[in-house]
Amino acid sequence: MTLTSFEELVPKIEKIALPGIEAQFKLAPEIRKKLGRKINLSKRNPKHAAVLSLLFPDNNNEMQMVFMLRKAYEGVHSNQIGFPGGKLEKEDGDLKITALRETHEEIGVVAKDVTILKKMTEVYIPPSNFLVVPFLGVVSKRPKYILEEKEVERIIEIPLKHVLSDEFIGTKIITTSYATNLEVPVFEFQEEVIWGATAMMLSEIKDLFLSVNY
Repeated sequence: MTLTSFEELVPKIEKIALPGIEAQFKLAPEIRKKLGRKINLSKRNPKHAAVLSLLFPDNNNEMQMVFMLRKAYEGVHSNQIGFPGGKLEKEDGDLKITALRETHEEIGVVAKDVTILKKMTEVYIPPSNFLVVPFLGVVSKRPKYILEEKEVERIIEIPLKHVLSDEFIGTKIITTSYATNLEVPVFEFQEEVIWGATAMMLSEIKDLFLSVNY
């Protein structure tokens, strides 16, 4: 998708209703589906977090989406591909600020350079008990990344046209810190495998673009 065609869609994206959890569940692991679409979050008292699904035009004006591979560590999201983001801090004020602050801290993108297009549907992540709000944003050119070396292994850029294609969706057997030989829906581009909460977020973004006839 070129920058021009993307810009033509922006007014529609900003106005249209979100596809919601039904779209997310198209790429949800079975372990997550078993919990159902309605979870009593008040009983779980989840921690709050936000991430940024960031888009930018490359040198050929093709839109790209930014992901990062997290470092291996003792935790449920070790060595996984995801969006920059993190937990809500007291000084943030709201979750949009959280997404922008964490993006700056993790990959160096300055908040003032980002235009937020849409607040997407929250995703509950049972293993870590986080309720995460994704934001869809865009910058005018490829960012100059500055990686937080303790948290980020590397940056991954994937063309938006591939994110929106069925060609790269499948299933894979994975092993995590909390499950072994788990079959999950994945988005797989070249050697990059995206699953779990990030895949659920991608699924809603995909359906959002489909709904505006990209």
